[in-house]
Amino acid sequence: MREELKRKEPLSIWFSRWRIGIALLVLMSLNALVSLAQNIKPPLLQNVGIDQRLNEPIPLDVPFRDELGRTVFLKEYFHGKPVILSLVYYECPMLCNQLLNGLTGSLKALAFTAGKEFDIITVSFNPREGPSLASAKKDNYIAVYRRPEAATAWHFLTGEPRSIAALTRAAGFRYAWDSSTGQYAHAAAIILLTPQGRVSRYFYGIDFSPKDLRLGLIEASQNKIGTLADQVLLYCYHYDPASGKYGVAVMNLVRAAGAITILGIAGLIFVVLRRNQPRQGLRAEGAN
Repeated sequence: MREELKRKEPLSIWFSRWRIGIALLVLMSLNALVSLAQNIKPPLLQNVGIDQRLNEPIPLDVPFRDELGRTVFLKEYFHGKPVILSLVYYECPMLCNQLLNGLTGSLKALAFTAGKEFDIITVSFNPREGPSLASAKKDNYIAVYRRPEAATAWHFLTGEPRSIAALTRAAGFRYAWDSSTGQYAHAAAIILLTPQGRVSRYFYGIDFSPKDLRLGLIEASQNKIGTLADQVLLYCYHYDPASGKYGVAVMNLVRAAGAITILGIAGLIFVVLRRNQPRQGLRAEGAN
């Protein structure tokens, strides 16, 4: 009996190991398939995305048309203030509208106002679109924004293929036409530009944090706008190019907390010494 159990035991152990091995093989195969699916893009999307061009200039001398049909150059919109650049197309059925909606919502939450602290340029990358579409978009978003100064500070432009290609290439914005759907495949982001027309920050997506947008505008302006509190926030937060967001700079936060603690202790010592001075003077008079 014992000999039979001994003969069966190796077979059961082998069978258990075989099942474990098969399970591991299946898990590894599934993991490989998931990784492969994540890395492989459809051919159309191979050339779609955003390549960061931080501190690189955009072409300010290329011509576009404004919402009234006039020929304009980008340099006309740089007057010593930072500029928010959004690249969209006006007949986009979904993503571009969501981006402009998100941008407008964030702008409404800011104390800064377009036309005072910054300007906005929205450019269509569809060369088939013209000033009439740009004018309709402007009327819509100026009405939603509800700040009169923005009427002369938010510019909706269209252009020829050469001008569009020069701007999108300099901004690192890659897109592709999908003939099967009659739409453009493109990413979603806004780009902050310095008063000199250089790329300062990218904010990805369609929902933009008002705090991040405020800090980005202050940095793009070379600290010419904002308050002392904003400067403190910029010291404690840093921009992460990979995520397009601001995060806590831990070491700077520790240094700031240490400096505040030292100042607090010094202030307390000063107050105590000032309070003790009159008492010591009274004791000296009583002794006389």
